[in-house]
Amino acid sequence: MPRIEVMIGRTLGAATTAMIQGLLVTAVCLIAGFRPISLAMLPLGFLFLILIAVVFSAMGTTIGSNMQDMQAFPIVMNFLVLPIFFLSGALFPLDHLPRALSIVTSIDPLSYGVDGLRAALIGRTHFGSVVDLAVLAVVAVLLLCLGAWRFSKIEI
Repeated sequence: MPRIEVMIGRTLGAATTAMIQGLLVTAVCLIAGFRPISLAMLPLGFLFLILIAVVFSAMGTTIGSNMQDMQAFPIVMNFLVLPIFFLSGALFPLDHLPRALSIVTSIDPLSYGVDGLRAALIGRTHFGSVVDLAVLAVVAVLLLCLGAWRFSKIEI
């Protein structure tokens, strides 16, 4: 079996797990009383969930294919994921940030995912839904290509 297919299967498997977790969190939020502004926007929110899952699954596969010692993988991922999460705007609004922090958050791909989910679910956006979709799609394709290339270079 070609390595590219193994890499894509691994990435899509991890993205599927992430999607199921995201849907469970969504169900709990709906049960707890959260109501989106429009049910017609739920497919857009689902699209953002898919893109976020693919981006970060591809990132994990890319990083994992570069590592010699798999015990270090969780440490490296936590070292990357925590700052990405904290700078994404999930915990604070992105409006009125200092210039340096605004630049850093605009580089963070999760910022666009969180912003897209906010746009779909509550109608507020910082970057705009089209920009969010475009950035996430481009980052997903780039990480999938980089991961496929790195995965093909693994020595057994």
